[in-house]
Amino acid sequence: PTSSMSVVPQLIIPIKTALNTRDPEIVCTTLKIMQALVLSGDMIGEALVPYYRQILPVFNIFKNKNFNVGDGIDYSQRKRQCLGDLIEETLQLFETHGGEDAFINIKYMIPVYESCMLA
Repeated sequence: PTSSMSVVPQLIIPIKTALNTRDPEIVCTTLKIMQALVLSGDMIGEALVPYYRQILPVFNIFKNKNFNVGDGIDYSQRKRQCLGDLIEETLQLFETHGGEDAFINIKYMIPVYESCMLA
């Protein structure tokens, strides 16, 4: 766990660069990678909290990008590429694994975010 903790700061720039492409496919992949990262070790979620200001602004842009296809079938959901849902999922993981300061920091960057811990 300690080794993965020490690489977190080195991952922020590449994560931020990937998110800033604003390419939905790249953003989706990056979100899945961040989810895997948070789940890979006990303290990883907490180690990311100081970097929320760098990585969360792009989340705001895509937060409400859920494709409404009416009666059609949304194939993006099957591949977990519905950006809005993926962002919500990622934020919930950040909150549940980020320690006591996670929620307030997420809320600061994404005012519309509602805690998943209160339910």
